[in-house]
Amino acid sequence: MTPPRAAMIFAAGFGTRMRPLTETHPKPLIEVAGRPLIDHALHLAQGSEPIVVNTHYLGDQIARHLSDRDIHVVHEPEILDTGGGLRNALPLLGPGPVITLNSDAVWTGPNPLDTLRAAWDAERMDALLLLVPVPAARGYTGEGDFAVDTEGRLTRGAGHVYSGAQIIKPEGLADVPDAAFSLNLLWNAMQPEGRLFGVVHQGGWCDVGHPGGIAEAEAMLEESGHV
Repeated sequence: MTPPRAAMIFAAGFGTRMRPLTETHPKPLIEVAGRPLIDHALHLAQGSEPIVVNTHYLGDQIARHLSDRDIHVVHEPEILDTGGGLRNALPLLGPGPVITLNSDAVWTGPNPLDTLRAAWDAERMDALLLLVPVPAARGYTGEGDFAVDTEGRLTRGAGHVYSGAQIIKPEGLADVPDAAFSLNLLWNAMQPEGRLFGVVHQGGWCDVGHPGGIAEAEAMLEESGHV
């Protein structure tokens, strides 16, 4: 089975944790190592087709930044969260499983989307999340989101952080009555059925959702030789 190619990059958040830097610029345009966060994400998504980016807060700035590229920009007048945003973009993404990628993280090592495509098994999985072990998660202070069993199935718990990259089947989106909702609702339905899986990223990852994450991400990139 051909791995998914359609990719959705989430860029519609308010950037609340990134204030005051986001008072005049949307978070996806905040620079890390001289490159806006959205460009770090798009570099990883090279080869995906189509690519859809959603916007909300100061979305006109993101649209102008992307205006000369073959990327679909979908503006949300009311913020829809990850689940509602993905459902809203489905007419552009087409049928079948979709790659989703948050725009507020920086990576080193193997391309995370290649890792997901290589591990994807549509017969067993409804979603495959890319994870980072808590000790390796830079810019992150929690205990983790998921525990992983020996077959890669996920349950809620400590140990691994959801990195913001996944492959997901979108069929369950149609069953949610709310306009705005999180993809956590789909994950919660998949997990008891044994259809929620994870694979661990074999490289560096840094959360850049807050100002302190910028310097941490730049240090990680320099250490790895990516700058």
